Amino acid sequence: MELILIFFSAAIVNNFVLAYFLGICPFIGVSNKLSSAFPMGMATTFVMVLTAIVTWLIYHLVLVPYHVEYLEYVSFILVVASLVQFVEMFIKKVSQPLYRALGIFLPLITTNCAILGLALFIVLKEYSFVEAIFYGVGAGAGFTLAISIMAGIREELELANVPKAFQGAPITLIVAGLLALAFMGFAGMISV
Repeated sequence: MELILIFFSAAIVNNFVLAYFLGICPFIGVSNKLSSAFPMGMATTFVMVLTAIVTWLIYHLVLVPYHVEYLEYVSFILVVASLVQFVEMFIKKVSQPLYRALGIFLPLITTNCAILGLALFIVLKEYSFVEAIFYGVGAGAGFTLAISIMAGIREELELANVPKAFQGAPITLIVAGLLALAFMGFAGMISV
């Protein structure tokens, strides 16, 4: 039961984008179309799950036994950068159209603070290995959910009669704020 709570807490209650405001760059930049937002969310989820696994192993099997916990930021950044390069090469090989659609935002997963935040939260919350995996899957699912909802709303806004002063970035930021308020309504329900 606790694993399910960890998953839903990371995905909805403590959503990385809409509650912690981490990963805003790809959230705003790639959410123009659902056809590119959902794959970006899935790629980020994949990186988050791998990051959860690898950083937990590095922290508990290397950093703690050798008493070099102060290297966690450097080692976690190296892990994230390596995993993103792996995902980028994989997407380029498997789907050229998706690779072109994601464009510059695919390598920007490396600098996505949500992924580094995930690694640091796992250490901070002292999750076990299995809990860390569920937390990574939940955080990735929450990112995918947030970016997909935003993309769906932005596609509908293209057909709406938005006042000229609010077209483009202003209405995008207003929608993002309203989504954040909606997700913050879940605060206090569960937090693991």
